[in-house]
Amino acid sequence: MSTREREGLIARIRHIRRLAAAAERPPAVTTDPDPDLIHALGARIAHLEQQLEGLQDSVHRESARQARLIAGLEARLQPSAMSAALSKDARERGL
Repeated sequence: MSTREREGLIARIRHIRRLAAAAERPPAVTTDPDPDLIHALGARIAHLEQQLEGLQDSVHRESARQARLIAGLEARLQPSAMSAALSKDARERGL
């Protein structure tokens, strides 16, 4: 085993031991949350929910518009519609 491989192995072992030691530590003692902070966070969450609903509505409207556009294009590409459009174009151009 080369020196470089040994150093890499030692580094990985140290990293694993640090992670294990961190997992064994007792959780930090928490105090009661500040009511003003909770109210501010609640207001922020409500605002974000409104923005998300607006985004969802916008995506839905755009999706419906794209679906109508694609349906229109598919209808124009049907063989019967295509032949009718080509015939009309030929008549208008005098071909």
